[in-house]
Amino acid sequence: MRIWMRIWAIATNTLREAIRNKLLYTLLFFSVAVIGTAVLIASLSYVEGARIIQDLGLSAIRLFGVGIAVFVGIGLIHGEVERRTVYTILSKPVSRTHFLLGKFLGLALTVWLQLVLMSIAFAGVVLLSGGTLGFGHAAALFLVGMELMLIVAVATLFSAFTTPMLAALFTLGVYALGHLSRELYHLGQQADVASVTWVATWVYRLVPDLETFNKTIEAAHGMPISAVEVGLSTLYAVGYTTALLFAASYIFRHRDMK
Repeated sequence: MRIWMRIWAIATNTLREAIRNKLLYTLLFFSVAVIGTAVLIASLSYVEGARIIQDLGLSAIRLFGVGIAVFVGIGLIHGEVERRTVYTILSKPVSRTHFLLGKFLGLALTVWLQLVLMSIAFAGVVLLSGGTLGFGHAAALFLVGMELMLIVAVATLFSAFTTPMLAALFTLGVYALGHLSRELYHLGQQADVASVTWVATWVYRLVPDLETFNKTIEAAHGMPISAVEVGLSTLYAVGYTTALLFAASYIFRHRDMK
């Protein structure tokens, strides 16, 4: 119980620190602006206006959510090391693993809080424009939250051993590959060169398949999203996140911070 209290204390402090970051509000403002602009774009179309609003709105939430996770969260661990405050924290009965988990949890809470605010803006725009919301939209937004949690874990892993700039580039690279890995895998299976097939297969196995969490089309077009599918995607996110945090913890425990 005391361990979780220490982790929670670090998490809440991280949340307060992230909320004071001006970049957070800049990204949140632009995300809400894009969601609102979707109404103007949809008005240019004579058909499918409601679906255009939902498609653009959900896409904006996903992209700006990743932006918040990467650009706000990357520097949290590095900042503690640079300011030497990490030594004060670790001088108390707090291990490096607890410190890292607290940072991860705090950033995850920050991202989920912003997701809630963007979701409220999205729901308001859809309802005011005459659209309807259902279980599919709730499921799609929930899976966005799972994807963002996984991206936060990726950012935490890279932050444990490299600079903020490199960590941001690596995290964005994983995000891009994660949405392309399924297509790359299928293309690799059709290749005539065995090495290409081998590389495509291992990229698909190692890089998280982020398209698992992308239900924008289904939600916008009213297509069914089963609870089983949501549950399996959630288990996939939790399992992958756990593995990434184990790796990040191992690296951070052996990192020389002098």
